[in-house]
Amino acid sequence: MDKKTSLLYPKLAQQLEGKLLLREEIPLEDSLFDFLLEKNILTPVPSIITTLFTKICQRCGNRTKSQFAKIHDVNRKQVIWYCRNCLIMGRIIETEPLYRWNGQPFPWQKHEAACTWEGQLTKAQAKASEMVRRFILQQESSLLIWAVCGSGKTEMLFSGIEEALRQGMRICIATPRIDVVRELLPRIQQAFSAVAIQALFGDSGEKQGTSQIIIASNHQLLRFEHAFDVVIIDEIDAFPYHKDASLAFATERALKPSGTMIYLTATPRQKQRKKMQLKQLAHVFVPTRYHGYPLPVPVTCMCFALQKNLHKGNPPRAFIQWLRLRQNQQRQLLIFLPTIALTEKIASNLSELLIHEDVIKRPAEISSVHASDPDREQKISLFREKNLSVLVTTTILERGVTFPSVDVAIIHAGHSVFDEAALVQIAGRAGRSVDDPTGEVVFFHDGKTNAMIRAVRSIKKMNRIGGWL
Repeated sequence: MDKKTSLLYPKLAQQLEGKLLLREEIPLEDSLFDFLLEKNILTPVPSIITTLFTKICQRCGNRTKSQFAKIHDVNRKQVIWYCRNCLIMGRIIETEPLYRWNGQPFPWQKHEAACTWEGQLTKAQAKASEMVRRFILQQESSLLIWAVCGSGKTEMLFSGIEEALRQGMRICIATPRIDVVRELLPRIQQAFSAVAIQALFGDSGEKQGTSQIIIASNHQLLRFEHAFDVVIIDEIDAFPYHKDASLAFATERALKPSGTMIYLTATPRQKQRKKMQLKQLAHVFVPTRYHGYPLPVPVTCMCFALQKNLHKGNPPRAFIQWLRLRQNQQRQLLIFLPTIALTEKIASNLSELLIHEDVIKRPAEISSVHASDPDREQKISLFREKNLSVLVTTTILERGVTFPSVDVAIIHAGHSVFDEAALVQIAGRAGRSVDDPTGEVVFFHDGKTNAMIRAVRSIKKMNRIGGWL
């Protein structure tokens, strides 16, 4: 190894260790890249393996036949297969390998007293926090934190993250939602102000992922392999994580064999509940919000001619009546609808009504947002900063975002998109601030669903366990 390469070696290790990358994702000159291959410091890995019965993508684990497609290589006069399942991350084709770092590992810094957060934990939070710290220190395999919406799950992680940094470990906080990544980044940066932290998601400017703490959307972990000593999965019950097997595959592969996986959720799915009951998954339960007040219990409101009103782009009459009777007219309004089309349609027609009802003064005080909205981040920021009074949204804001003082309305709550977990999470957007620990939550529907009944029952049960009868 020449002097120049020797000097570059630590930087290369930091940049490439723990990853499975395409050649185009490795920002090295061909001469240096070829040298690393020759010295077996970089190792090629077949991107797609063909077995007797199926093909397997080595990046996302896809084995589904319909998720593979073929292209015709005119130059080679052959058919080449590629994986459609992880195409969003860059095309994997069977003739081009992935590359993994095979050199010496990068020595991550050991930080003493890295946490700069000065807040106080409640008794329930402290119990969960200590379990996280202990599991990381003892390199236990996995722990689930089951904590109600607004319990302060992020703060419960700080002690464990600090312990990991003290040991010179590398940490990843992964979440299915990009909005949650954006929300977590400043909070984690503030709590660990002396530690380099990067956020990785589809539209982020940062792509390399070379920091000791990484906050990422689950899709970004498709590029990692045995990279992290601690992986924290926020909102494991959220779409698309619980529906997409490749995301679970990638998240588990990103963890080192000796590492610790921490799962966070307010609404565990049946799979996790069964594992907890069979004592196959260690867990800690936090039934109370950080400010000590109960979860807002949703009110269900029957709406006659709901479908007819929605078809015309109008909210139901019951919604208008509720607007007039709200207990705290100063709260912002967060209005959920099941589809993008309905969200945009209702929002465009609400402006005049809300002005008439004196909820807003100008049309500019209301907006709508959804997953495909190019101004999504800006609109959420405007609402958080109270430059918008009303935000009409799809389920993209069902979780992971905090607004200090809102009333929540779900219009067409009986729609199939609103399952029990979604309804509980949406209800949890209200009453999150100690300055306004209550908030109204209303399910507007044209017939109660089992999901609605179970969601209300679940919230009441949490309140009962937390000491609120």
